[in-house]
Amino acid sequence: MITILNKIFVRMKSQHVFSVIVGVCALNLTGCGQQSDSANEQAESAKTQTAKELVVYSARNEQLIQPLIAEYQAQRGIKVKLVTAKAGPLLERIKAEGANSPADILLTVDAGNLWQAAQSGLLSPLDSAALLAAIPAHLRDPEQQWFGLSVRARTIVHHPDRAPADSLSTYEALAESAFKGRLCLRTSKKVYNQSLVAMLIAEHGEARTEEIVKGWVANLAAPPFSNDTAVMNAIAAGQCDVGIVNTYYFGRLQKADPNYALRLFWPNQNGSGVHVNVSGGAVVQASDAPVQAQTFLEWLAAGEAQSLFAAGNMEYPANASVASAKAVQAWGSFKPNIINVAEAGRLQAAAVKLMDRAGYQ
Repeated sequence: MITILNKIFVRMKSQHVFSVIVGVCALNLTGCGQQSDSANEQAESAKTQTAKELVVYSARNEQLIQPLIAEYQAQRGIKVKLVTAKAGPLLERIKAEGANSPADILLTVDAGNLWQAAQSGLLSPLDSAALLAAIPAHLRDPEQQWFGLSVRARTIVHHPDRAPADSLSTYEALAESAFKGRLCLRTSKKVYNQSLVAMLIAEHGEARTEEIVKGWVANLAAPPFSNDTAVMNAIAAGQCDVGIVNTYYFGRLQKADPNYALRLFWPNQNGSGVHVNVSGGAVVQASDAPVQAQTFLEWLAAGEAQSLFAAGNMEYPANASVASAKAVQAWGSFKPNIINVAEAGRLQAAAVKLMDRAGYQ
């Protein structure tokens, strides 16, 4: 080997020493191969260490997401740490942590919150055939930065005696004089109604939507309530006849009382369809385990995990191939509005200003 090397060094200039060393490695496979194998082992070890724990920041209730995390850990052997808070504080936390954020995954409710996270540069675009196949286009970010994982319908709830189904038709009709003093609503300060009004703007434009919201305000039987449950309690007590709520709030009351007096009504079935929104997920831009984080979202979007994600809160699976829980199926089927839910975020600021102009508190 020494003779060969001498000949090589005679022919080659000093700038080619690196090539010679590579040649030596080729002639001495055992030594260099061991170094290469060692480097590969270190790289694989680093990947394994990264995969040992995922950090999930969740605005979805801990009791709803913790069973899924436990199941994922059991199936995949990957530890998942859960951090829970309201959506706003979570987004501010990720911003403050910047590139040092330990978060890998963001789970939150309402497309408006997901849109805000994307606009703030907190999320990574995902290249996932599995997510694109599982989640319909209107339930995901057009830029693929976030994906809906469960669907909640914001629909009409009514007392069947005082406001029978055949007297109901659309969200817009609740602004008509027939419902004067009969309507109850949740406060405009909550994102669910902000998103509903934003979607009405996407459909009708601001001028027509402001007419609708002013009509709602004129028809209120009482000042807006703090939450959807309070709206339904007011209807049940006879304070009003009809309201607008997320379906899962109705489901909780119905579960507690199978003979619950109120009913759901699916509006706009001859037009644009029922307003829907999502709970969804995304990979945080600062994640040091983006592949593993995407894999977790893909797992949530399919099969049993998708069923459990939706059923835990009496929502609808975002994946159309997964069946809803039986209690949810019992409410009947409906045509949803398929305007992309990202509009709820894009038009949220306009919706808030519009509701303020309309006197909707």
